[in-house]
Amino acid sequence: MNKVDIVIVGGGPAGLAAAVAAYDDGAKNILILERDEQLGGILNQCIHNGFGLHTFKEELTGPEYADRFIRQVNERKIPYLLNTMVMEISPDRVVTAMNREDGMFQIEAKAVILAMGCRERPRGALNIPGYRPAGIFSAGTAQRLVNIEGYMPGKEVVILGSGDIGLIMARRMTLEGAKVKLVAELMPYSGGLKRNIVQCLDDFDIPLRLSHTVVDIEGKEHITAVTIAEVGADRKPIKGTEERYTCDTLLLSCGLIPENELSTAAGVQLNPVTNGPVVNESLETNIEGVFACGNVLHVHDLVDYVSEEAAKAGVTASRYARGEHTADSGREISVKAEGGVRYTVPVTVRPDHVEDQLTIRFRVGDVYKDSYVSVYFDDTRVRHQKKRILAPGEMEQVVILKKQLEEIPDLKTITVKIENN
Repeated sequence: MNKVDIVIVGGGPAGLAAAVAAYDDGAKNILILERDEQLGGILNQCIHNGFGLHTFKEELTGPEYADRFIRQVNERKIPYLLNTMVMEISPDRVVTAMNREDGMFQIEAKAVILAMGCRERPRGALNIPGYRPAGIFSAGTAQRLVNIEGYMPGKEVVILGSGDIGLIMARRMTLEGAKVKLVAELMPYSGGLKRNIVQCLDDFDIPLRLSHTVVDIEGKEHITAVTIAEVGADRKPIKGTEERYTCDTLLLSCGLIPENELSTAAGVQLNPVTNGPVVNESLETNIEGVFACGNVLHVHDLVDYVSEEAAKAGVTASRYARGEHTADSGREISVKAEGGVRYTVPVTVRPDHVEDQLTIRFRVGDVYKDSYVSVYFDDTRVRHQKKRILAPGEMEQVVILKKQLEEIPDLKTITVKIENN
């Protein structure tokens, strides 16, 4: 059985950034396992710009952003296996994988980093009535068809869901000559970034219909039309509000699900809100030596934040693999999400393992205007930051200094919540 310091499952933006950071921290025996035929993950099909403003201080396309990290991996001669599917990760960090050249093989790792990314929510999870005709695609599948395979899914398009991929594909299909009739969104707010609503819909006069959903699909062999209707506060269609649109393509952009089948089988505890692993301040799961980062942990809006988070996982995994355990008093603080905050990453904090500062990332569950992001240490409010607007499509974060945690030795709970005043 091969033995390595760190196995990284996934060669997308998270896996690449984790590998580079781990190597630079001193871990030289690293192996990346990627199931696709090339490194870069989903970035390879994201040919639009807007990537890298935080990481590289310039605007790049997805393939360009991925190439920067692929070059760094190659410069460091970090080995990777492509077309390799990981079948199992055992609690004692034995990774079972297979590919065409090596068959099935096992690797014993001192540390494992989970960086498998996420997938789109399929039609089967949306409970849309109607037949199952051709012409219905997830937005990501359509993106791959147009940008990599060179195929146009159709010419008359309706998009259900206003996630970032759906918004970007509204613009992409328009630029390729299709007519995008509208984007319908079940929720009363968009699930995408504000900049994508402006650049992909407003700039092309594509209507966004909030609190609307598809209630019928016409066509047996191929989709011919859809009917949308307004929904009430209970998310159920309101009779009499139906509108019919002829189309030959329906794109679904209804949310992303972290790819955690491997994690679950290994015994990793998942957060029911994010469907990603429950982690501590070091991005370590409940299984010692198994770390998680990127979209497999929680869905990000910017790849720059994926890289930043993955670098943290790479460094902590590197130090774990070397046996550099910080002197631990056993003290642990729980992090709670309340008052409009849907979740936090991390959910527990060991102050002894925090370096200089702790970053807590979170998303809100609704649109809040002129509200405050508050942080409580037990029952004492220690931060009260005014925010003009908070939206579910934008990930937020608060930073807490280590010395703040050390000043209250009996601190039990950090609570992040949204307040009106």
